[in-house]
Amino acid sequence: MIKQINHNVNLLAKKATRATPADSVIVTDLVDTLKANADRAVGLAANMIGKAKCIIAIQVGPMSIPMINPQIIKKSGPYQATEGCLSLDGQKTTTRYKEIEVKYQDQDFNSHTQTFKDFTAQIIQHEVDHTNGILI
Repeated sequence: MIKQINHNVNLLAKKATRATPADSVIVTDLVDTLKANADRAVGLAANMIGKAKCIIAIQVGPMSIPMINPQIIKKSGPYQATEGCLSLDGQKTTTRYKEIEVKYQDQDFNSHTQTFKDFTAQIIQHEVDHTNGILI
C-alpha cells in the first residue's frame, strides 16, 4: 500500500530496530511507496513512511529492490556528494564512498553480501543512514 512520506524529524532521527518476518507488510508498503514516487525518489527507508524498522528500498533502473537489515561492512573511495531527501527540505553535502559492501536480507529473509558502486552505492548509504537516525 502506498504510504505518505514522513516529515517528522523526531521519528526520522530515531534509530530503527531490526526487522523480522512479521514486518513483511512494511517491505511491501515501502516498495509500493517508492514506485509511486519514482519521479522524485531513488530510495526510501522505512522511517520515511513512519515505521522505525531497519528496511530500505532502492530503485535500480526499472527494479525496486528491498533490503532488510542492511549493514555496510566495507567502504572505499570517499568523496563529497550533495543530496536531497523526500522527508527533508533542501540539499546538503555529505561524505559518501564510491564502493561499498553490504550485508542484508531479501524479502524472503535470505542473507546476501554484495558490492555496490557509484550512484547505487550512494543511494544505499543515504538510506542506511536513515535506519541509523542520521539525517543529511
